[in-house]
Amino acid sequence: MNGFDPGQLSSRVTLERQIRVPDGVGGATTDWEEVATVWAAIEPVAAGETFSSDRLATRITHQITLRFRADVEGGMRVRHRERILRIASWRDPDETRRFLILDAVEERS
Repeated sequence: MNGFDPGQLSSRVTLERQIRVPDGVGGATTDWEEVATVWAAIEPVAAGETFSSDRLATRITHQITLRFRADVEGGMRVRHRERILRIASWRDPDETRRFLILDAVEERS
């Protein structure tokens, strides 16, 4: 990661976390709340097709690089324009707390 150019962080993305919202009758629904809007580099890694619920779905994986944040956690997602990318894993590539690399999955029907 030593040769990474921060100028490559050219896509504006929104980090979101899932929350439970009381429905007023003892239950709850799930919704998404914005955690932060940040600059990131998004690179497609692989694409393929899978069967899900008896239909063909396209599955695209991405690698997303952004400046280090300590608040990234399981279950979060990234919104980029009209696309939703579910964060599968994340790592600090050189343990310097400068950048995070997120492995994310975009599923399309």
